[in-house]
Amino acid sequence: MNLLKPVLLLTVLILSGCDGRGDFSDLQAYMDEVRARPSGEIEPLPKFQPYESFAYSAAALRSPFQPPVKMDMVDRQKGSKDVKPDEARTKQFLEGFNIETFVMVGTLANDAGAFALVSGAGGVHRVRVGDYLGRNHGRILAIDESRVDVMEIVPDGEGGWLERPRSLSLKERS
Repeated sequence: MNLLKPVLLLTVLILSGCDGRGDFSDLQAYMDEVRARPSGEIEPLPKFQPYESFAYSAAALRSPFQPPVKMDMVDRQKGSKDVKPDEARTKQFLEGFNIETFVMVGTLANDAGAFALVSGAGGVHRVRVGDYLGRNHGRILAIDESRVDVMEIVPDGEGGWLERPRSLSLKERS
């Protein structure tokens, strides 16, 4: 019974606030004023130009963010039509990075052969002869204790391809 009295008192107070004698004349006057204002017009949507597609044709050329390869114009080699990258081959993970980002940090050898450890592209990776490295179709030719020999296939700028030897030397700890 002790709990019933406060609940009953609270109910009476709440219901007393809901009497219908409220004066809403100021609210009604404001609503009439808003309704009397002239209505505005919505501006039409702007006309957009249709999208024009663009075919990028310089995908096989050297990236402008890589340092240029120094070549004497006198000794410039002509590319060969026989040398070209295998475009049908599935790309390996390390081909998505520039070869300049990789550093040889060690070697491993077991019954399966010799492996090189290269640092770059977010970690240390194990590679072996025949794997690909770098964006210029670089194939690993040889691995020894102090370096990794890579043969890259780069465009010559005249429609042909050149083989360019590169090597990653072992980085000594300082």
